[in-house]
Amino acid sequence: MKYAALLAITSWMLIGCGSRASESVEEISASDAEAITSAAAIEVTPSDWPWWRGPSRDNSTDLPMPPVEWSETENVVWKVAVPGEGHASPAVWGSCVLVTSAEEADQTQTLFCYDRSSGDLQWQREIHRGGFMKKKPENTYASATPACDGKRVFCAFLHENGLWVSAVDLDGNIVWQREASPFTSQHGYGSSPVLYKSLVIVSGDNPGSSFLAALDSASGEVKWRVRRPNKPCYSTPVVAHVAGRDQLLLAGHRAVTSYDPATGELVWKSEGPADVIANTMAWLDDLVFTSGGYPQNGIMAIRADGSGEVVWSNQIKAYVPSPLVVGKRLLIVQDDGIARCFDARTGNETWKQRLGGSFYASPTLSGQYVFVPNKEGTMFVFRCGERFEAVAENDMQEGCTASPVICGGRLYQRTSGHLVCIGK
Repeated sequence: MKYAALLAITSWMLIGCGSRASESVEEISASDAEAITSAAAIEVTPSDWPWWRGPSRDNSTDLPMPPVEWSETENVVWKVAVPGEGHASPAVWGSCVLVTSAEEADQTQTLFCYDRSSGDLQWQREIHRGGFMKKKPENTYASATPACDGKRVFCAFLHENGLWVSAVDLDGNIVWQREASPFTSQHGYGSSPVLYKSLVIVSGDNPGSSFLAALDSASGEVKWRVRRPNKPCYSTPVVAHVAGRDQLLLAGHRAVTSYDPATGELVWKSEGPADVIANTMAWLDDLVFTSGGYPQNGIMAIRADGSGEVVWSNQIKAYVPSPLVVGKRLLIVQDDGIARCFDARTGNETWKQRLGGSFYASPTLSGQYVFVPNKEGTMFVFRCGERFEAVAENDMQEGCTASPVICGGRLYQRTSGHLVCIGK
C-alpha cells in the first residue's frame, strides 16, 4: 500500500501539479481567418519534396523514377555521414536536402543542409542545446521531419518542457523560435509540422495538456490554438482536399477529427480505431483512412462528409507506418513486416505478403513502384496491383527508420548513420 501510494504521488508530481504542461491550454481563436483563407498556397516545384509525405501530402509522386536496384558501386550518387541520430526523413527544396538530427551526449538538436547534387554539407544550425526530456528508448530526439516553404525551414522539437517551433532561412540563420505550448513527454515526440498557406501547424498531444496550434510562418505568432484530450499520441496531421473542402485530419484518442486548417474550428469528429496512433491518415475521393495502434487494433475507412459513417473496418494492427493509397487500393505495411492490400472502397483484402523484418518507415509510391525499407536496412521495391509483385531488394548497409523521399528521379534515404542519394 505504501509503495502504491508513493508511486501514485510520484506520477502526479511528474505529470500533474508540478508541470507547466498540466495547466489548461489557453485556446486562441483565429482573429484574421479571412486573410489566412485567402492567402496563396505554397508553390512547390515539381522536382521537390518539401515536407513529410511530399508535395501532394500522400507519399506519392509520378515524376521520373529512381533506379529500382542499386549496390555500393552502382546507382549511388552520393552518401554522407550525418552526426547524431533521428527518425526524421529529409526535406528537399531547390539545391537543399534538409534533415534534423540530435546528439544525446551534448543534448543538441541540429538542422543540416546538404547540397542536392554533391552531398556536400552547406551549413548546419544548432536549434537547441540542453533541455532534453524523457523519451522511449526506440524514439529519438529528432523524429519530426522538417518542412520548407521555399523561404524558411520549420523544425519542431521538445525542449525545456515545451514544444518549440523554429524557423530557419535557407542560409542557415534562425529567423524565429516560439514555444507552441508547454508539453509533458511520455515517450518523446514524433509529429511533423504541417504547412498550410501562411501557417505552420503542430500537434501537441500529451498527457499533460494537449493542443493543436497554428503559427504564422513569417513571425511565429500563434494564430490559433485548440484543446485536445489530455492523452499522449504521436500521429502527424495532414491537410487533404476531401469531400469538397480543405480538411486538417488528425487521428488519435479513439477518434478521427477534422478541423478547418485556417481557423482550427471543428468540422466533424467520428469514431477512430485506437487510443494511440503513430502515423498519418490517407484519403481517396470522399473517404479517409486511419490505422492503429495501441492498445486497440484496427484499420478504418470513414466518410469525410461529416456524417461520421464508418464505411468499413477490421481488427488488423498497423501502428507506425502510414497507410498508402495506390490507385483504388489501400496498402498497409504492418510493423511486423506483413504488407496487405485492400480494396479502398469495400475493405476486402486483395492480397497479403510477408516482406520480412520489422518496420517504422512508411511506404512511398513512385509511378507503379512502392519503396519501403525495414528497420534492418533492406529496401523492398514491389508493385501493388491485383497481386503482389516483387521487383527488388536492396541492402542499405545500415538500419532504416526514416521514410524514403523520391523526387527529381532520385531517392533520398536517411539511414542510422548516413544520408544516401540513389539515382542514375
